[in-house]
Amino acid sequence: MSVYFFEVEDSDRQYLTNNLPDETLHFCSEALTTQAQAQKIAGDAEIVSPFVRSRLSADVLDSLPRLKMIATRSTGFDHINVPVAESRAIPVCNVPTYGENTVAEHTFALILSLSRNLHKAYVRTIAGNFSLEGLQGFDLKGKTLGVVGIGHIGEYVMRIARGFGMHLLACDPVQDMVRADLLGFEYTTLEDLLGRSDIVTLHAPASDTTRHLIGKHNIGQFKRGSLLINTSRGELVDTEALLSALDQGILRGAGLDVLEGEEVFSEEKQLLFNSDASEESLKSAVRNLSLLQRPDLVITPHIAFDSIEAVERILDTTVANIKAFRAGKPVNTVHT
Repeated sequence: MSVYFFEVEDSDRQYLTNNLPDETLHFCSEALTTQAQAQKIAGDAEIVSPFVRSRLSADVLDSLPRLKMIATRSTGFDHINVPVAESRAIPVCNVPTYGENTVAEHTFALILSLSRNLHKAYVRTIAGNFSLEGLQGFDLKGKTLGVVGIGHIGEYVMRIARGFGMHLLACDPVQDMVRADLLGFEYTTLEDLLGRSDIVTLHAPASDTTRHLIGKHNIGQFKRGSLLINTSRGELVDTEALLSALDQGILRGAGLDVLEGEEVFSEEKQLLFNSDASEESLKSAVRNLSLLQRPDLVITPHIAFDSIEAVERILDTTVANIKAFRAGKPVNTVHT
């Protein structure tokens, strides 16, 4: 079958070639985002394997008439129009778990950078300034961590937090009291969690119900001087509300591995020279550029997943998904 991999690194191509010897593979380092791109690059695609910056909209899927399967190399699938795929009997297969520890470790990298001002200290030190002024941090021991979304990643975050001696609050639509007893955390409402937590970390999926989970309606409920961490999906946080909370001192800082509308960075040239760019795309670009200028933020380019071991697990599962589909027994299929 003709298989197209998008957003694929050079280092991964040989592995995929070795492990899918019976397929005709095509590799593209760019994301798949437009109908014209689909028609030009992948018109004969029978299997498409995107990553998180691709956007498989209805128009893009309509431009792939031979498509039989989508093998996304991610856990989330909000970048794929699953209902349209289902209407064409095209299974969408994901990678259910690959790096709960990986993303959890990055979460704490962001927390520690903010709590000990590592980002500020690094910039100052490489400039030859060894002054301690403004760099005093705070201990994590005894602080309260609020975890929004207690899936595989959220649970691993809690396990790490226990090692730091932190108190734990959790918010999740499904409550597992046995898990709460084992890990020593307390379930509560989002409103209560925001008001009591010194650090809030988001680990919820992107959906219509979680869009702007943190927004103008509740940003004022945060404990004053707290931190917000997001290694989940950018759309969970309303950027305008975040900027306002930072300006008002409601939040001391934020650690973001994802941004609302982050695709504007990978599409920057197209955005600048495209007279048809939407007003919302332009606004999103301006908001995100303003975030980059702030010293109270630590921003990483959606790399929480990106460890050697996690990427290997992603590729292993993707190969297994494609082989299972070829054998007539699709696995790891997602549904709306």
